[in-house]
Amino acid sequence: MPTPTWTRLSPVRRERVLVAAMDEFGTHGYSTGSLNVIAREAGVAKGSLFQYFSGKLDLFTYVAEQTSLRIYESMQPWLDGYDGTSDFATHLTDALAAWLDYFARHPLERGVTAATNMEMDPAVRDAVRVPVNTIYLAGLRPLLERAVDAGDLRKDADLDALLSMLLVLLPHLALVPHMPGLDSTLPLGAVHPEVRRANLERLVTPLLADFRARDKR
Repeated sequence: MPTPTWTRLSPVRRERVLVAAMDEFGTHGYSTGSLNVIAREAGVAKGSLFQYFSGKLDLFTYVAEQTSLRIYESMQPWLDGYDGTSDFATHLTDALAAWLDYFARHPLERGVTAATNMEMDPAVRDAVRVPVNTIYLAGLRPLLERAVDAGDLRKDADLDALLSMLLVLLPHLALVPHMPGLDSTLPLGAVHPEVRRANLERLVTPLLADFRARDKR
């Protein structure tokens, strides 16, 4: 958790430190990310970082959480926009297309997403994934519950299982178009938009197959 000293900083200075940390951790990961570089790029003394946070892991956890909140804010129209009048599979496909577009336009957020999901130290990974997943679930669960209420998903659908699959799929989709070789089966990167859309539909169809109401299959 940030210290009171951090909360007393001006928004401009907090943003400089946050962006510098996003860039450094997103480029080099937690283990090799340098506090010296973060301090230099943010224009603060390295010692100041320890006045703002209790240590490197505390800063990394904060960066992961704040990055997820930025992503959540951008995706909120898709999380809140489903009202049951459109097909849920179509809405989810549209949302995933918007998700891909977001990460294509936001390399800092993409880098932090890679750093939080690919961190090798399990203690560090758990420290950042818990708050990140909490934010993801806060948006995804109400969306799925509305799909149940609308009759697009079965009343007895195992939403926890579907949420678990989405928590695996979303970080993968954020990164895969930018890491050649990972999406060779269903390309989502340098392909025509119609091909990308068709491939997203091919992912969504089996993802929802066991959860959809019978008349929606």
